[in-house]
Amino acid sequence: MNHKSVWMHIGAGSFHRAHQAWYLHRLIKQGDDRWYIALGNIRGDVSPLLNQLAKQHGQYVLETVSPEGERNYETITSIKKILPWDEKLSALIEQGSQENTKVIAFTVTEAGYYLTPQHELDLNQADIQTDLKGRASTIYGALEKILEARVALHGKPVTLLNCDNLRHNGERFRHGFLSFLQQKNNHKLLQWVTQHTTSPNTMVDRITPRPTPDIAERVKAATGIDDQVPVMGESFIQWVIEDNFINGRPHLEKVDVEMVDSVLPWEEAKIRILNASHSCIAWAGTLIGLSYIDESTVIKPIHEMAWKYVTENVIPCLTPSPLDLEKYRDVVLARFSNPYIKDTNQRVAADGLSKIPGFITPTLTECYQKDIIPQATAVLPALFFIFFQKWANNQLPYTYQDGVLDVPLHKKMMLAPDALMQFVSSDVLFGDLAKSKDFHQLMIQTVNKLEQWVSNYH
Repeated sequence: MNHKSVWMHIGAGSFHRAHQAWYLHRLIKQGDDRWYIALGNIRGDVSPLLNQLAKQHGQYVLETVSPEGERNYETITSIKKILPWDEKLSALIEQGSQENTKVIAFTVTEAGYYLTPQHELDLNQADIQTDLKGRASTIYGALEKILEARVALHGKPVTLLNCDNLRHNGERFRHGFLSFLQQKNNHKLLQWVTQHTTSPNTMVDRITPRPTPDIAERVKAATGIDDQVPVMGESFIQWVIEDNFINGRPHLEKVDVEMVDSVLPWEEAKIRILNASHSCIAWAGTLIGLSYIDESTVIKPIHEMAWKYVTENVIPCLTPSPLDLEKYRDVVLARFSNPYIKDTNQRVAADGLSKIPGFITPTLTECYQKDIIPQATAVLPALFFIFFQKWANNQLPYTYQDGVLDVPLHKKMMLAPDALMQFVSSDVLFGDLAKSKDFHQLMIQTVNKLEQWVSNYH
């Protein structure tokens, strides 16, 4: 397989296996097998998954389900090489340094980029400090080691492709990475990265819940395959990529990937309409005792919160757009109502501390600039505030996961008598609005109203 081109992917989660791997699999099925995926991870927590995938020669079954309940099963064949994890990331470094590795892609979640609300590298993060001392526990530390080895071996260019839900994801990752190299005084690699890599922006979309044991049972019943690591997603899928690859790429346009000059309109619509509404529904559903996104979406007041947020605030901010935003809103809410996906509120409610500044604050800010009072948008951070207070009081029905959670600091803040004032005055969450009395007032009213709604519901 040495003459073939390698797409090395860092981040062995379900999303990659239901999304990017599926597109490359489709290309192979069409007869274009010039590219394959080598899959690895920065952290050791997915070693059991990688070991099992290696036993299955990288193959696994993807189950997709439509809102009407139609299930399809496909064996994905694009991952031809599993890169086993060790603390030194030896297999990742070895593969990434090879000349035939022409794209290094990654899914490490929004929190995995360690950026401040101003999109600068957050040097206060312990993981970043660790990596500045020479470890490789983040995407930056890992890529430094991989690219050092590549430069030493041959120095051929490579595309660094961010496949995470982050606005301007290619640019923001690149700025973080170059800042990291600057902090390390690694000027030689900094210069090489600047000249010999590109970081296209992308927009990725497919709802992919955490796999549950019943998927393997359905796969076995439908296909006869005894798959230990199947993955499941909705039937909807989308991938929009800025066509800026430095050393060749697969012919992704042949499998319906949208290769464009700028992903901006798609990205803004996705992040503000889909991602922000998703979080809104997860926080609201959790507060009234529901476990799943679909059952939360069909509750009339929750559906209304999401619909109003998009209609009254997001669409005015994003107009004009090449996309039909009303139609996109309706498709998104139909996808969330899919009763067969069983996506959990726990999964979608995660990382709220990154999602508020990333997905929600831009709409709040732009509404004020347009003289629109963002009543419908204020509902989202207000829901998170009530949710987060429940977390601080140990009253959530599940473990809340957040990449930037500082447990002692956030518990102290949320249990303080003036918790709401501290919350709305956080420039980390709300930027310049943290100083706005109008915004503070709006949030106090919205929180009061929603607390009433939650207690009436019970």
